[in-house]
Amino acid sequence: MRLILLDLPSEKRINFYPLALCRPIWELRCGMTSLGEKLVAATGATDVACFVPPYMAEVYRSRTAWPVNDLGMLRGDDLLLVSGRVKAAGLSVEPKGPSWAVFSEDGECLVARVTKENAAQFDASSIEAFVSSVQKMLPAAGVDVPTWDYTWDLVLANPKQLVEDFKAAGRSGNQGVIEQPNAIRGSEKDVYVAPGALVHPMVVLDAAGGPIYIDEGAEIHPFTRVEGPCYIGKKSILLGAKCREGNSIGPMCRIGGEVEESIIQGYSNKYHDGFLGHAYVGEWVNLGALTTNSDLKNDYSSVSVTLDGHTPIDTGSTKVGALIGDHTKTSIGTLLNTGAYVGSMALIAATGKLLPKFLPSFAWFLEGVVTKGFGKNMLYQTAKTAMGRRKREWTAAEQAMWDEVFKLTAPERNEAVKKGRRALAGS
Repeated sequence: MRLILLDLPSEKRINFYPLALCRPIWELRCGMTSLGEKLVAATGATDVACFVPPYMAEVYRSRTAWPVNDLGMLRGDDLLLVSGRVKAAGLSVEPKGPSWAVFSEDGECLVARVTKENAAQFDASSIEAFVSSVQKMLPAAGVDVPTWDYTWDLVLANPKQLVEDFKAAGRSGNQGVIEQPNAIRGSEKDVYVAPGALVHPMVVLDAAGGPIYIDEGAEIHPFTRVEGPCYIGKKSILLGAKCREGNSIGPMCRIGGEVEESIIQGYSNKYHDGFLGHAYVGEWVNLGALTTNSDLKNDYSSVSVTLDGHTPIDTGSTKVGALIGDHTKTSIGTLLNTGAYVGSMALIAATGKLLPKFLPSFAWFLEGVVTKGFGKNMLYQTAKTAMGRRKREWTAAEQAMWDEVFKLTAPERNEAVKKGRRALAGS
């Protein structure tokens, strides 16, 4: 049976912006692995293909071994179609059996089992036509399929997921180097240091509250305290950090200051002091010294997040920090509001007070207002430089994808720029 992961253009994709602007939803992290890795493990699939929004297809092909947007993968085998929003823990499908499907109330294909014979009969002129055939022709299964609905769901679930992923990995002990003097609190069975990882002297690994997984090539500098549950990704470096519980830090990050119950996708820098809490940070982000986000309101009420620049969404949680998109940069002393949305490719300058809760993609936030700054080409040049420092290439495909993101995010950005111009004129 072939697993087909789906992340088709839809109104619900905005629920995972700004992180999903440049990647499929299943590439988002929760715990030690991505949502996609969890779906593959849950289904036991060895044959995987996927469908993503067309504007990111070429870039994603360079990042995965799976066939991307290949209609030929809809033929020749039994298929299991799964939305990238589906929770792997709630997915249970028998390897053999008749066709069936589960769609959401608004028509999104969540899970569908399609036999080889049925697949051959369906319209495969496009993935949308194929899914439409599935919806029309297959019986609806009376199955409850739990889904991820917003990015902050991943952040809030992260501590528990870290514990489950550590158990599933089945590893413990030291296969790297832990230099002495050092301290491990709790059980050593709840600590794993992978080959090539280096833990300097004067580091505390506190596994009393949950397990700690330090992946290959990671390096933990002196005076760092790591509280479990926690995952430190490959070749990431912690520099005297207060790494509180519930963190998932992807590969090639540089982390200092205080970080709590946050997810950092990878290749990002929070090198200096400052607080990051209950946040999700994309790739190629640089948080300037003393950049800090609030994750708790003074009245302890539920935090709201604005995803479109207009409509606040009640998260139902008292603890939600910032959502920060890829390639965004903040200046020293930046103060991010509770439940802040900071788009991708944004350049943020501090004002000495809390910033607005919504900052659009490709915005230059200068002197307290959103401007167009010096345009996207300068942002692209900065992205090229940042990626080069990690031996990654800024390609023509990357630029073409970001050009489409620029168009996609233009309405809210243009509105914010006009508002900024009016504010400047009024002053």
